[in-house]
Amino acid sequence: MNVRTNRRDFLKFAGAAAFWAMGGGGSAGGAVGRRPNFVIMIADDMAWDDAGAYGHPHIRTPNIDRLAKEGVRFTNAFLTCASCSPSRCSIMTGRYPHSTGAKELHQPLPADQVVFAGLLKEAGYYTAAAGKWHLGSHARVHFDNILDGGGPSGCENWVKALRQRPKDRPFFMWLAAVDPHRDYSPNTIPEPHRPEDAVVPPFLPDNAATRKDLAMYYDEITRMDGFIGEVLDELDAQDAAEDTLVMFLSDNGRPFPRCKTTVYDSGVKTPFIVRLPGRVQAGSTCEGLVSSVDIAPTLIELGGGEISKTFQGRSFARMLKDTSTRTRQYVFAEHNWHDYQAHSRGVRSNEWLYIRNAYPHLNASPPADAVRSITYQEMIRLEREGKLAEHQRQCFVTPRPKEELYDIKADPYSLRNLAQDARHAGVLRKMRAALEEWIEETDDRVPEPPTRDRFDRWTGRALPRTGG
Repeated sequence: MNVRTNRRDFLKFAGAAAFWAMGGGGSAGGAVGRRPNFVIMIADDMAWDDAGAYGHPHIRTPNIDRLAKEGVRFTNAFLTCASCSPSRCSIMTGRYPHSTGAKELHQPLPADQVVFAGLLKEAGYYTAAAGKWHLGSHARVHFDNILDGGGPSGCENWVKALRQRPKDRPFFMWLAAVDPHRDYSPNTIPEPHRPEDAVVPPFLPDNAATRKDLAMYYDEITRMDGFIGEVLDELDAQDAAEDTLVMFLSDNGRPFPRCKTTVYDSGVKTPFIVRLPGRVQAGSTCEGLVSSVDIAPTLIELGGGEISKTFQGRSFARMLKDTSTRTRQYVFAEHNWHDYQAHSRGVRSNEWLYIRNAYPHLNASPPADAVRSITYQEMIRLEREGKLAEHQRQCFVTPRPKEELYDIKADPYSLRNLAQDARHAGVLRKMRAALEEWIEETDDRVPEPPTRDRFDRWTGRALPRTGG
């Protein structure tokens, strides 16, 4: 589909969205009786269940937990890709990574892509971004103000961006953290998490190296959480909280083996919380499937506009009003080149996950920074000594299965592949058909030739550049 659509055909903002108007009122932050403000805070490499609001017993996340208490917590929200820039470009365009022109890591978003921030800007919103910028140079035109970087958390300019906004216009803020991206170091926060605080998923070995690594990862989540609290306090101070939709999510799962870059839940399932005082029921939970490709049409709808024909997602605005509403039967995810040659596709229902691997002859290496981690280097040692448990060997197995099928209810960590189990042949056919339909609808193809590995799969060191 040609994304150079005449914007007049779909960008017809006519005042307040019906959803917003039902709430009535307003304050100095968002202009009485008009459209809501939007603030998106996005973590970098945070797993969906690594917060107190999602049941973690030890990570200190009081501000994420506050958001959940004041908004709706989604328990089945998924990303389209577990890779940083492709995931973020997908969110901004409402399109799957292979449809954005930026499906691989570090590829810039092409200039002809319709970006929802730009649509909001054209409709009178003040648009700003602060923190990690991973969208490419062309996307900058869609923002009135960009405060790049900030370190070491990436969140240091979030409040500054809020304070610099004009007070007479609705606003959209894209606040992007670097936390909890690798590399990690001790004493990131004054009271670091301890190795004994770690909750080790069963696909990782429970040993000193893994626990130390997880504890330092937790520290960066807590550091980011503090900045989230500062943003919430600033919205209160500006009398803007009542008119502002606040959203929190991650761009992909934790940067550990079998997490980031995979299409398992550990890679693409995301924490997802939406607060909109007086319009979204505080402390509510929504179990319906939501995809990050749905964010763009949702915000455009809530902002009072007509949804762009370029968007491949669907609005979940109705789910905010009624958490029992369902808008999807399936969500879809993809893994393309990210440090290493790769091509996997996944389709997920509430009960099942089906995965198709185009390159089963290659091992499922985690990203290079995770390869260099103390967790993975210890896993490599255990694998070579024959001491790694069978359900922890997925990253090392070659050839891999071409197809994978998991019963999520009975096997939430996707450890038992049922694709060859005749008892589930009907489910396998149904999930295959769903994926095939999506592939055809979105014009997805296995790349020829594929992008080659840029790092060694066992050390994480950069390889000599030879083209391709």
